[in-house]
This record gives sequence, structure tokens and C-alpha cells, in this order.
Amino acid sequence: MLNARTLLVRGMITGLVAGVAAFLFAYLFGEGPINDAIAFEEAHAADHEHGPVSRTVQSTLGLATASVVYGVALGGLFAIAVAVTIGRIGRLSARATAAVVALAGFVGVALVPFLKYPANPPATGNADTLQQRTGLYFLMIVIGVAAVLGAIVVSRSLQPRFGTWNATTLAVVGAAAVVGVAIALLPAVNEVPDGFSPVLLWRFRLASLGTQAVTWATLGLLFGYLTERSQRPVVSDAHPVAV
Repeated sequence: MLNARTLLVRGMITGLVAGVAAFLFAYLFGEGPINDAIAFEEAHAADHEHGPVSRTVQSTLGLATASVVYGVALGGLFAIAVAVTIGRIGRLSARATAAVVALAGFVGVALVPFLKYPANPPATGNADTLQQRTGLYFLMIVIGVAAVLGAIVVSRSLQPRFGTWNATTLAVVGAAAVVGVAIALLPAVNEVPDGFSPVLLWRFRLASLGTQAVTWATLGLLFGYLTERSQRPVVSDAHPVAV
């Protein structure tokens, strides 16, 4: 029997590890494009002002703090999601369930919004449209999560009639269609200035998506491993003495 409190604590600890892994990935692959984007901004803005916090602090302590806090919070939510999901999507083990939830979370929370509104580095956004862009991004997250949950529900309802494989395929195609319609109907946002390197832009975007992938992969794999390990029967080292 899985204890909810134990799962929550385990999820937060796993989230801590995921946050550290995300920080390392973001620092190694994301900070370079950010520095290049800032250099572009400074070269094309006559009145550029530096923030109250230096780039060194932002890229080290600031990034690490944000990554860890986000990871711990996400880990707690992830543990709750796994606890709710176990036993409700077939006869999957706790480890397999954690992997499925992590994949679903990555697709709904990170991949779907990325397809319409990928992350942009500094110097590529208009401050006047920040609120609108934020609202559209969170709307895509809602659509992505709803599409993933809908696919799971539809797949389960169709399994008795079509079988697991066919039901899953139909559900995924339906979810993809919903996401496709949303991408087509929602307004586009393109505020990248002329002369900005497309290679630099996509280096940053891929680093951003990769950071999310590292976070969710660490959550799914590590949480599943720890949960499965905790369920193994304890074997005593004591041996009977022959008489």
C-alpha cells in the first residue's frame, strides 16, 4: 500500500534532484545563447540599462534557486498525480505509471505550448505585449494538459471495443487534432527583430525545451525507481543455524 505522505516527500526530494539536473543543463546549454542575445540587445539599444542583479548572479545563484524551487514544487504535484493515476490506467507497475505520468506531463506542459509559443531569449520580445504573450502561453498549457487528459480518458473508454493499441492510437490522433486546431486558431506571436540570428534563436529554444525534458525525465525515472524499490520485500540476512 502506497502512503500518500511518503509519496509526497519522495516526490519533493525527486523534484530537488530534477531541479539540480535542470540547472546544470540550462547553465551548460542555455546561458551561452542568453549571453549572445544580451550582447545583440546591447549593441542595438542606445539606452540599454543593466538590471539590479548582475548576470553572474543571475546565471548561477539565481538560476539554481529558481530551478530547485520549481523542481521541488513540481515534484510534489507529480507525486500526487502518480498517486491518483496508479491502478487507473491498466495493470502498470508504479515505475511504469511514473514514466507514463512524466511523459504526459512533458507533452502537456512543455511540448504542446512549445509548438505554438516557443521560448524566446532576451531582445526578442516587446515589453508592451508581455501580458498578452503570457496569457496565450498559459492558455496553450491548459489546452495541452486537457488534450493529454482527454486522450487518456478516451483511450480507456475505447479499449473494451477496439483493444489497447487501436484505442490508444485513436485517442492520440484525436488529441493531436485538438492541439492542431488550437495552434491554427490562436494568434501568432513573432517579435524577433531584424538581424537576430535564427541559429541563436533556435539554440535557445532547444535548450529551453531540453531543460524541461531533463526535469520531467528525472522525475519519472527517479521517482519510479525509488517507489518500486520501496515496494520490494525486505529479505532478512539471518540464516537458520543447523543443529
